[in-house]
Amino acid sequence: MKQPYVYILASKKNGTLYIGVTSDLIKRILQHKNKQADGFTEKHHVDMLVYFENHIDMISAITREKQLKKWNRQWKINLIQEDNPHWNDLWSQII
Repeated sequence: MKQPYVYILASKKNGTLYIGVTSDLIKRILQHKNKQADGFTEKHHVDMLVYFENHIDMISAITREKQLKKWNRQWKINLIQEDNPHWNDLWSQII
């Protein structure tokens, strides 16, 4: 069964941020890392997984994604730093 996730990617610590939603976190992050996700993340070299949260269904994940996208930058940084103060790439935790 697929698990919905909201995730935040960064180009580096305090760098460019990208917020996305997916039902297959490993596959999606791998696409970003392999530059197979055309558009913003490829153009801005945003491929470091710095935050993710799972949801019970896709509707709640999409709702949360939209909420986070409306947040100001500092709130997003604070959210990341609560769980990942060193801005480590969390890729190794999900594979």
